[in-house]
Amino acid sequence: MTKLHPVVAEVTARIVERSKATRADYLRRMDAAATSGVGRAKLSCANWAHAFAGAPVKDKLNAMSGTQPNVGVVTAFNDMLSAHQPFERFPQIIRDAVREVNATAQVAGGVPAMCDGVTQGRPGMDLSLFSRDVIAMSTAVALTHDAFDAAVCLGVCDKIVPGLFMGALAFGHLPVIFAPAGPMPSGIPNAEKARVRAEYAQGKVNRETLLESEIASYHSPGTCTFYGTANSNQMMMELGGLHLPSTAFVHPETGLRDALTAATARRAVELARSGQGRMADVISEKSVVNMIVALLATGGSTNHAIHLVAMARAAGVLIDWTDMDQLSSVTPLLARIYPNGSADVNAFQAAGGVAFVARELAGAGYIHADVVTVMGEGIHPYFQEPMMVDGELVWKDGVTESLDTDILRPAADPFDREGGLRLVQGDLGRAVIKVSAVKPENRVVEAPAAVFETQEDALQAFRDGKLNRDVVIVLRFQGPRANGMPELHSLSPALSVLQDKGFKVAFVTDGRMSGASGKTPAAIHVSPEALAGGPLAHVRDGDIIRLDADAGVLTTVSVPDLAARPAATRSQVHAEGAAWGYGRELFGAFRQMVGTAEAGASICFASPGTMNGHADATPDANPLDRMVDA
Repeated sequence: MTKLHPVVAEVTARIVERSKATRADYLRRMDAAATSGVGRAKLSCANWAHAFAGAPVKDKLNAMSGTQPNVGVVTAFNDMLSAHQPFERFPQIIRDAVREVNATAQVAGGVPAMCDGVTQGRPGMDLSLFSRDVIAMSTAVALTHDAFDAAVCLGVCDKIVPGLFMGALAFGHLPVIFAPAGPMPSGIPNAEKARVRAEYAQGKVNRETLLESEIASYHSPGTCTFYGTANSNQMMMELGGLHLPSTAFVHPETGLRDALTAATARRAVELARSGQGRMADVISEKSVVNMIVALLATGGSTNHAIHLVAMARAAGVLIDWTDMDQLSSVTPLLARIYPNGSADVNAFQAAGGVAFVARELAGAGYIHADVVTVMGEGIHPYFQEPMMVDGELVWKDGVTESLDTDILRPAADPFDREGGLRLVQGDLGRAVIKVSAVKPENRVVEAPAAVFETQEDALQAFRDGKLNRDVVIVLRFQGPRANGMPELHSLSPALSVLQDKGFKVAFVTDGRMSGASGKTPAAIHVSPEALAGGPLAHVRDGDIIRLDADAGVLTTVSVPDLAARPAATRSQVHAEGAAWGYGRELFGAFRQMVGTAEAGASICFASPGTMNGHADATPDANPLDRMVDA
């Protein structure tokens, strides 16, 4: 077995030590749930009859025998999200597949699935991050009927997979497998899409031209093909051992995709019958580290600096941004996928895909090979790829050499000797920055601040020509307590235009920038947030700010009285706007209870006085210290 890289070993050991109490408590609860027996043994005859009252006669007879597994399906289907539209037909594929092996399957429940691509720059975006915890709760509601021996989760996109993951871990005594839908075929080149967006931001093309470009990009069922949060989710589910191998990037409406969905269902039945593959055993400290490394090695989404913390906590595993930063410092960058390159995920898959990444990372000692997965012991099954031969699903070894080294490289010859995520900190707090798409000459910016409360105000200043200079754009009151921490990707084209004009430009915010964080340096998720007393509330227009991604620095320059200044307060109009309309009034309790960004921005593990967003009194405070008792 390849020796584990010493930094990976060190970080893993620290996570294990930090998580002793919470992990032990989680496993104790899962063991107790397992010993209480299968669903059909716990439910009364009336309960069981209710559960199958609407089932076909064959399934009803099978269920009443009391000897065969029942698989619960939790689905994120809706047909306005291209990535989730294919799930409409997946439940029937699953039912038919498990009947072949004398078992049953039922849709246990559905979860909401909203799209940041639709709500980007709109009021509904304020509910985006909170939807993750709603999905986790909805997953729990679906599975709490306690009538299932295994579960299959159908989800792909941004908050949906993290939410399904968190909710399913509450039922970690069961085997749980995730089944994705796959990406849409490639549309227009990503560089062309970016060009049209930049020209529209400058008023050089009209809205019709922009719409034509966007429709050519997002044009069919399947995941968006850039490497944002949705496709980062799929990479992590594979390296976390919750997918069948190499299922992430197979197109939706193909025979191979249907065969993989059926195989996923049958594998869930096999695990239920064997008593193996509990989600509680699959998701461990080691598999969480593998997920982080997979994200870093491929230049994945910055959103997972938040999601992964909450996801791991659901299994009793405590991680923080320092862990991610240290892993990133040694993880080789193996992939260039848009926005970190010009290729999309289809080209990545064709060049070698997830199987190549898994083989390289394991072979070089960057991930733990001795993990439990839904395929059994060890990571080696994830070096394989599926294919159809004479109508049958078979598995073959993936390529051992990249088929396109402009997209995918071996660990011995990476694009960069470190991953794409870094921690920056200083008198403005702690934040993360994705540098895999930022050129080295743009990673250090020292310039006067231009401070805003809303994206609209910042964009208007851009349109008015007020930002045509070296500038650090500070957008505050965008954290989880303020307004649900929306993505601020609508600013990306404007930031790119300023940088292309030759100005030194950076972006600093306590909000999110999205999985499509691009070529402009952006210190995001600043924690503690401005509304919770964070230092961003003390910054004024003209203050000199230094963002040095190379040195890990986010600080003011020659502002000795920063903390002594009166904190800015949100305008009443903006505060009320964040609290009302578009359903936001229903989420007031979430804004009051939510934890800090570095603690996962979750309410699922929050309790008054522990994760309420106030406890990060200093930039170097560890939010996980207060999670142990949560």
